[in-house]
Amino acid sequence: MSDFTVGYFVGSLAKGSINRKLAKALVRLAPAGLEMREIPFGALPLYSYDYDSDFPPVARDFKAAIADVDAVLFVTPEYNRSIPGALKNAIDWASRPYGQNAFTRKPSAIIGTSPGAIGTAVGQQHLKSILGFCNSPMMNAVEAYIQFTPDLISDDGQVSVPSTENFLRNYMGEFRDFIGRVLSVYPRGG
Repeated sequence: MSDFTVGYFVGSLAKGSINRKLAKALVRLAPAGLEMREIPFGALPLYSYDYDSDFPPVARDFKAAIADVDAVLFVTPEYNRSIPGALKNAIDWASRPYGQNAFTRKPSAIIGTSPGAIGTAVGQQHLKSILGFCNSPMMNAVEAYIQFTPDLISDDGQVSVPSTENFLRNYMGEFRDFIGRVLSVYPRGG
């Protein structure tokens, strides 16, 4: 199987984010053939089309980081039945200026965790709508809303519940296969 590089976004900027713990678990459980790289976005200023003619260096670097990966993975909480504002801001930067959308034909997947059983479901649906508009093919075969309980995932990404660990491992395997299918239709740089 070909190797793919996946850039992942942790939707929460909080230091103690449970979604950051989930991201660490996903990196640890990623199958052979996936190289995982975090794409940070916390330093981006608020997007305005006033920047479209001359992006600041932090935004140029951010878009370059997306261009350098084969696929993107969003690991995000739900804020007020939507996605965190900082993540929406990052997507706005990546998709602008018009005609230079970094997500076009870039395979994507979404996963999230919260203390509620389906706490990220509505936020994920909102993110799917945004990514659909950004022309990013999304993995829809496996929906993943992880109910976070104390000690489910350690700070270093160890999962304490075998069935959850198995689900996450399978999720990442499905994502690898999905990336391969999308890139067979839309080759890198195509």
